[in-house]
Formats: sequence, structure tokens, C-alpha cells
Amino acid sequence: MPYEVRRDFIGYGANPPDPKWPNGARIAVNFVMNYEEGSEPSIQDGEGHTEIGLSDAAGMGQSITGRDLAAEGLFEYGSRVGFWRLMRLFQERGLPMTIFGCGLAMERNPEASAAIAESGFDVCSHGWRWIKHYELDEATEREHIRKAIAAIQKMTGERPLGWYCRYGPGVNTRRLVVEEGGFLYDSDYYGEELPFWVTVDGKPQLVVPYSVTNNDGQFGASIGTSDQWFSFVRDAFDMLYKEGATQPKMMSIGLHMRLIGHPARAVGLQRLLDHIQKHEGVWVTRRLDIARHWIKTHPYPGKGLNE
Repeated sequence: MPYEVRRDFIGYGANPPDPKWPNGARIAVNFVMNYEEGSEPSIQDGEGHTEIGLSDAAGMGQSITGRDLAAEGLFEYGSRVGFWRLMRLFQERGLPMTIFGCGLAMERNPEASAAIAESGFDVCSHGWRWIKHYELDEATEREHIRKAIAAIQKMTGERPLGWYCRYGPGVNTRRLVVEEGGFLYDSDYYGEELPFWVTVDGKPQLVVPYSVTNNDGQFGASIGTSDQWFSFVRDAFDMLYKEGATQPKMMSIGLHMRLIGHPARAVGLQRLLDHIQKHEGVWVTRRLDIARHWIKTHPYPGKGLNE
């Protein structure tokens, strides 16, 4: 039976599996830096408008005809400045993270791509462009998947083993990702706190869920200061850490270079990193390592899932 997206309101229910994280960790924490700047919709790249999403331009209340140079500059801040600040915060502490990398964005900044390659951080494909995949026809989406793989491999020397697209997937996305092959997991799901398996056209596919809640996208929505963001995400960590004493957890934390890369916000991230490092039994890790651990510890149980 061909794969189709079906809603599941039950999931693991009251008895989630024990992830059996390395060294008996209570919680696996994965930080994600979204590298999107340069791949967003723009007049230069054919969209006919300038993207302002997840940037300070969204709060400027302006609507102009033609290129929005202010918005372009706010995106460029992310790759010119914010990227290096976030890299420093993690590397100073010896902490790993995952890069959700858009292929075109990485091609447009070889220096940043080289730094990512040298860092040991894993790159999960964030598509070729930072655009709405659910608006693409099947042939175009298939082409974007292949171009994203090729670009990331060219810029880092390694093929991406994970997939995640902007705004969530379209109804064809997971099937096309599995059809392409070579991906250990996708993260196109927000409705769970632990990885889980699905069956796609008779093939196993691991889903490592992501979060837009534990995310700096909260800036400009309901949160305005670094203290507010730190408190919000710290509280999520603290609750999951406490619950993890009996039911170990996973936590994804999403970052954007053009948002939390600004100094007044980066302070909140700095506090969060230091807070997490004070706790024992925490596995701060790459997304790829979570996927590999789950595949080894909780292998695919067989057909019938989501079929």
C-alpha cells in the first residue's frame, strides 16, 4: 500500500520506551543551529519578494515594493556575525551541536562551511532553499532534495544523513526522502519527545522529532529578552531532567543565527549552556548520534507502522 501521511493521536502513550541513553543519562539534549541565510526567498533568487521571517524585520511594520535592503541586511547579519558567535559559545565549552544546513546558503559562505566541516558538528539537510516545501510539486521537490545533498557534500566533504525542511513537510516529502535513500532519519515532526519508527512504502524510516517551542523563534512572538528566553527553555530542561529520573527524555533546542546570534539574546543561550553543564546525567549530543543510538538500541520493529 503506498505511503500516505496519517495522523496519530496515541503515540507511545503512558509507557514510552526507555531510550537507554549512554552512561544512563536522564536526558539527551540536542542543540540545532539553523543555517539558512542566503537561501531564503528573495527577489534575486526569483521569488519576487524579500523574506523577513524569523528576523527583526518582521517587527518593523514595513511593506515595500522591490528589494527590502533592511531585511536583507538582517539576514546577512546571521551569516556574517551571528554564526561565529554561536560557534564560539559551543566550542569554548566543548559542546557539540547539529547544523540544519540549507545547501544554497552553505554554498554562499565557504568560510562558514569550512568551519562547520572542521568542527565535527553534524549537518542535517535543511533543504536546498529555505522555502515552503509543501508548495513544491513532486518533481521540483525531488530535485531540491538532490541539490541539497550535493551542495552539503561539496561544502563539508560529507553527505547529510538527516533531513528537515522549513515549516514542516508536504504530503510527499517523507516518501521522496526515503525514495532518495541515504538518510538515517528525518525530523519533520513536532508531536513527540522521543524518536520513533514509521514504514514508508515498505521501508523503515526513523523520525527524530524537532521542536519549535524550545526555540529562539519565541523571540518576537511571546518573548522579548534574554532572561525571558533563558527562563522559558531552562524550565523545559528542568522538568524533562526531573522526569528523566524514571523516564529518560530527549530535548531539541532550535537556534537561528540572525536571532539569538545578536549579543543581547546570545547572553540567554550562554546562561542556558552553563545551566545545563551544571547537571550530571545529561547527554549533550549531535542529532546524528541520537539517531544512531536509537537504531542500535531500538531497531525497526517491522512493517505495519503507519501502513
